[in-house]
Amino acid sequence: MSDEQSYVEADGFDRDMNYVPDRITAGARPPEHGPVAGELWPVEPGRYRLVVAAACPWANRAIIVRGLLGLEDVISMGMCGPTHDARSWTFDLDPGGRDPVLGIERLQEAYFARFPDYPRGITVPAVVEESSGKLVTNDFPWITHDLFHEWRDHHREGAPDLWPVAQREEMEAVMERVFTEVNNGVYRCGFAGSQDSYDRAYERLWATLDWLEERLTHERYLMGEAITEADVRLFTTLARFDAVYHGHFKCNRQKLTEMPALWGYARDLFQTPGFGDTIDFEQIKTHYYVVHRDVNPTGIVPAGPDPAVWLEPHGRG
Repeated sequence: MSDEQSYVEADGFDRDMNYVPDRITAGARPPEHGPVAGELWPVEPGRYRLVVAAACPWANRAIIVRGLLGLEDVISMGMCGPTHDARSWTFDLDPGGRDPVLGIERLQEAYFARFPDYPRGITVPAVVEESSGKLVTNDFPWITHDLFHEWRDHHREGAPDLWPVAQREEMEAVMERVFTEVNNGVYRCGFAGSQDSYDRAYERLWATLDWLEERLTHERYLMGEAITEADVRLFTTLARFDAVYHGHFKCNRQKLTEMPALWGYARDLFQTPGFGDTIDFEQIKTHYYVVHRDVNPTGIVPAGPDPAVWLEPHGRG
């Protein structure tokens, strides 16, 4: 996601949640879960490219889920650089500054190929049809949901059950609170438009972090003894907390390293294949501290914290 997709109101931060609502489903059939507000596209190995940025927590979800499910050879992945201007994420990490499959310099080009007058922010993650170069969807919650539910025939053997049926109702409630109060809550603090809105956002964020600390004192993962999509969604915010949100977004009651259960849980996930290997702290810091000039006018990127602490024993096995 790009912060151009978000905006600050007089009383606080709000996020524009209007995305291209197309879904990729098995046989382009109506999905079992969720809305069908856009077009349906068929599951087809080799047809789509997942465009992400390692810096972005919302895109990081898709990177993790694609890897956990073993879809690397089924859906290709393009990686944008950590900084961008008001127009679009760019492929400045690739030779010549162009995505090697799509041949474009800016993700904006895939959006405009589908919608020439696309009026909203150019966000990651985005799924693009390789043959046409056109955007399929950027609806990030449904991208990861459908990678699990609709691409099952292409999952690796032994892939984790990220959406256990027996826990789905409770998991949906947990994920909603995590999204509203933590994933989005840190942004609500960072982009608050007044002291009052910041104070309210700060209280809401820490009330939920305290709730998570209590929950994870008694459970290894959010839903018990197995990793689910709920853990993926919380992890990408926790991985950025001390490096960015604690100082840059003024979420500074405590560091993550000072919350025993959450810190142990975060290290547990970081040291699980498919999680920590998706985290690039330098790209993360560069994105937030350079792009958010309204928050950090100097553009100075802090040197710390030391990422080695993420490899310390977590003691949660």
